[in-house]
Amino acid sequence: MTDSSGPRLRFDFEGFHYEVYGTQVDHRDYDKLLLAWRQPLSGGARSQVILKPMQLPSDYERSERAWEEVQLASHLEHPGIAKVYGFAVHADVPYVVTEHMRGCYLLTAMDFALLVGRTLSPPFAAYVAAEVAGALAYAHARSDSAGQPLHIIHRAVGPMRIRLGFDGRVKLVNFGAAYSELRNRLQTPPGLLRGDPAYCAPEILRAAMEFTGRRVDPLIAGAIDGRADVFSLGLVLLEMLLAEYPLDPSDAPVQSTPTGFASRLRAERSAQLSLDVLAYRLLRFDPAEAERRLEFAPGPLRSIVRRALQSETSARYGAAEMREELLVYLGGVEPPVVAEEIAAELKAIFEAAARVKRLTANPIERTALSPDEQGD
Repeated sequence: MTDSSGPRLRFDFEGFHYEVYGTQVDHRDYDKLLLAWRQPLSGGARSQVILKPMQLPSDYERSERAWEEVQLASHLEHPGIAKVYGFAVHADVPYVVTEHMRGCYLLTAMDFALLVGRTLSPPFAAYVAAEVAGALAYAHARSDSAGQPLHIIHRAVGPMRIRLGFDGRVKLVNFGAAYSELRNRLQTPPGLLRGDPAYCAPEILRAAMEFTGRRVDPLIAGAIDGRADVFSLGLVLLEMLLAEYPLDPSDAPVQSTPTGFASRLRAERSAQLSLDVLAYRLLRFDPAEAERRLEFAPGPLRSIVRRALQSETSARYGAAEMREELLVYLGGVEPPVVAEEIAAELKAIFEAAARVKRLTANPIERTALSPDEQGD
């Protein structure tokens, strides 16, 4: 189905016809995402895909970043990671073409739950986190065709990079900001924080603040690894359980942040909080305090959050270990937590949200309640 105005964009590229029929995401803090139909020019069934236009300052950087994302995706074949089909070019704009799964982003689910006075259940939160941890463990262990470790770090794990299917599946999406050791990859300029600053691990933040280009980048030197993504996932899990963003709690006094605290740093993406405030709060984040705020949650989940959010990486989980701990918790939940249970909880939230008129509470994912998205 297309919207009433018809496709906004039609073009052919390397054996496929594309018809853009909607905008899924258009927000300053996130990549723009377009919904499109893709059909082989030789005939055959069409399928829904996501087109992500590369919106970067230079033509060279746009094309190189698109190439990098597609090349990295060729090493990532996992049911918990959204497929990347390749790229397409129209009017000199490169688009990364990825699979589309009917459902919503985790941020949308949390926003809708808040809108209707609900919270995500602890088993729901644990299930989502376990699925993402499994995808991360796989990505962190990947090697190239010559057997050389790729040292992949997603760098943008957050609620808008976790896709929830209405069938209960969970997928990690968008490795466009990922660090890896692909050959000929673009280097991150000194002082640039790539990824999502709102869910950044403290070691990545410190490295970006301190790196001037006169020494070896800590990422390249191996001083930072996949445990940075575990910290990000720990923040996401904490947010699901608290039903609010952990670094901007509604009941906390306003902290005085030194002006210019992160003056050497600039972020590739904006965030609701200023970079000074984010950096100040992240580098002073206390996982024990986070655990105390979770006094209502099951004990195992409180412990998992505390360990995932340790500032020292040596005290933090690897992704595989975090997944195992989450599965142990889920194994003791009755009734058993399976994909069908997750789908039912998500459906209940959406049915309640559809009856509420004040949908301005979700300005980011525009198509979440459309019939196409839900498969009705």
